[in-house]
Amino acid sequence: INAMRTKLVDALKDVGSTHDWSHVTQQIGMFAFTGMSADMCDQLTDEYAIYLTKDGRISIAGVNDNNLEYVAKAIHAVTDGKSITSA
Repeated sequence: INAMRTKLVDALKDVGSTHDWSHVTQQIGMFAFTGMSADMCDQLTDEYAIYLTKDGRISIAGVNDNNLEYVAKAIHAVTDGKSITSA
């Protein structure tokens, strides 16, 4: 789980995200608070079929090497140019 957190943050940087995602790697457990708004979460679900809670919690256990790039690109697409919170 911790390794996938790091991989996700690295993948977000690789796809062009300029947000500080360090809060994702500093957390523990199967879920990560992303800092995304409810609207961003809705967009992830509606446009990319990525399901997460409206408060921005995503299951890190659901991210794997096969979907990592897709998830990172989708998160970048919905957060690019918008504010996220880090806690």
